Amino acid sequence: MPVEFLGIAATHDGSETNPRSGAAFDKEYTLKLARAHEDHGWDRVLFAYGSGSPDPAPAAAFIASRLDRLQILLAHRPNVSYPTFAAKTFATLDQISDGRLTVHFITGGNDHEQGREGDTLTKDQRYSRTREYIEIVKRIWTTHEAFDHEGEHYRFHDFVSDVFPVQRPRPNVSFGGSSPAAYEAGGAEADIYCLWGEPLEKTAEQIEAVRAAARAAGRTAPPRIQVAFRPIIAPTEELAWEKAHRTVDTIKARRERGDAALVRRYRRGEPENTGSQRLIAIAESGERYDRALWTPTAAATGGAGNSNALVGTPETVAQALLDYYDLGVDILSARGYDLLGDAIDFGRHVIPLVREEVAKRDAERDAERAAPGTRSLVEAG
Repeated sequence: MPVEFLGIAATHDGSETNPRSGAAFDKEYTLKLARAHEDHGWDRVLFAYGSGSPDPAPAAAFIASRLDRLQILLAHRPNVSYPTFAAKTFATLDQISDGRLTVHFITGGNDHEQGREGDTLTKDQRYSRTREYIEIVKRIWTTHEAFDHEGEHYRFHDFVSDVFPVQRPRPNVSFGGSSPAAYEAGGAEADIYCLWGEPLEKTAEQIEAVRAAARAAGRTAPPRIQVAFRPIIAPTEELAWEKAHRTVDTIKARRERGDAALVRRYRRGEPENTGSQRLIAIAESGERYDRALWTPTAAATGGAGNSNALVGTPETVAQALLDYYDLGVDILSARGYDLLGDAIDFGRHVIPLVREEVAKRDAERDAERAAPGTRSLVEAG
């Protein structure tokens, strides 16, 4: 199966290790970073969402109107707009991008962050709302007749949109989460299910949980699986590990100084969301897993988001990514700490290695299937 690479469409140059040098929305940097992804083999970039961050939809439209190939993953929280409005926004953006849009729906795992924009629902209520929201958006994208909706969270009458996506029947829907409620909602509605990078054994367990939820929802094809990492690469293993330890030391130093950006982004105390809880538990159980997975980067941020690293030479990191591909992961999300430099280095040195090996494996698999006289044991019996 083909493999895809997802990067980050940051609107400024700040990261866990580097304070931003300018405004929250730096138009020139946003374009420069997106172009670096397009020019170095990446398939799409994520426009993330935060309560106080620049609105990702117009930022995505800005990039879509200036680049020709790079695809867009737009993050959206259902609490910030009504689904009728959002569906039109997404369809318009798909038109602007000539069919390059995927929408990532964020349920929200932190009550405090959700409350910053007036969302007071419980976590389980939020998952119920997200599922209903996605169902409505999908229907608006694909229905040319006016319809009514009377649901648990949304009610409207006689609605029909006059703008539709380029993609037929609709853009893909992306979803993430690590709780039973997340598996149930995403397994039923998502085209792509997103996971944070965990050890191979635990990732395999999560993939099976997603597939089981999809089967329970009556789906014949499960969602595609995406897994996210923070790669730390260097020409030698020794240099890569030195770089990794410097990275963690820098993150810790910024937090200890009370850096306002990090303190607001990564609140102290135990995380509420299951995904972060899992990352912390994994970090407490060990620093290194499998071929290259390293957990101190997650521990240093309190399990915040995509935070487990893959450390090593480009060859080592590529092989580690292929281990996940062998589990059934075909979308690999990666984001470094030097956003621009790492996007270029990863695109130059890691992506080609993974693509080459995936192509070889696919060719070998196709050859085995096409070889005369090869039959399955069932067919032979």
